[in-house]
Amino acid sequence: MLPALLHIGPVAIGWHNVFVSLGVLAATAMYFWEARRRGVLSEDVAVIALGALMFGAVAARLAASWRAAGAGAEAVSGAWAFGGMSILSGLTGAYAGAVVTKRWLGYRARTGDLFAPAIALGMAVGRWGCFLTEEPGTATSLMWGIRLSAAAGARIPHCEGCVAGVAMHPSFLYEIAFHLTLFGLLLFLRSRLRSNGSDLLKLYLLAYAVFRFLVEYVRGNDIWYAGLTRSQAFLIPTTALLAYYFVRRGRRYSAPAQAPEPA
Repeated sequence: MLPALLHIGPVAIGWHNVFVSLGVLAATAMYFWEARRRGVLSEDVAVIALGALMFGAVAARLAASWRAAGAGAEAVSGAWAFGGMSILSGLTGAYAGAVVTKRWLGYRARTGDLFAPAIALGMAVGRWGCFLTEEPGTATSLMWGIRLSAAAGARIPHCEGCVAGVAMHPSFLYEIAFHLTLFGLLLFLRSRLRSNGSDLLKLYLLAYAVFRFLVEYVRGNDIWYAGLTRSQAFLIPTTALLAYYFVRRGRRYSAPAQAPEPA
């Protein structure tokens, strides 16, 4: 919705880039603060964070380039260099990056609980860039729907409702509120949840998967198959796997302890 913040030669630096960068900085700071609070801050922990960031950034760009593949090589190149990023692909890549880096280092301790509040905070900050530059959502008659001026709407491609001034769901504000709420909840649970070192992260991922599946209905993303967007199709098996994990964990907690065999 907002014009580019500044131009460096042919490259436009927009608000989306600024807030994504701020989100990454906030997440990184929270990760290191949490590692220090837990007494596990080390060089290996720092390298794991770097691996997660690098894999996440590459995965997010690859997803954006894949979406642009149908428009030709120039569109793919532009999407890779300056285009948007896929949050779900970025999270998946970051998860894989942490796993690969830990195996490379031979680091055996679980680090998921360090990442959970950091990701929630980073997403809450970074999504402001999406709110300021992308299509808000589908049309709505709710009182909090937002309308854009013709000038602001014209800066958003493929957004007919923006130009017409139709009230739209502020879907990114929904997501910002969700992540801020999860951030507070994760801080509350981190010393109370009986975790194996990664349950806090999996709890966050499960909550976000369910929320994201539902909010897709008011995001305005293109339908891919059977009334679902690509994100929703990805989230169905992801949510099922995460839910299955917690079902198994619950069974372990509830299983009666076996009496020791007599010597």
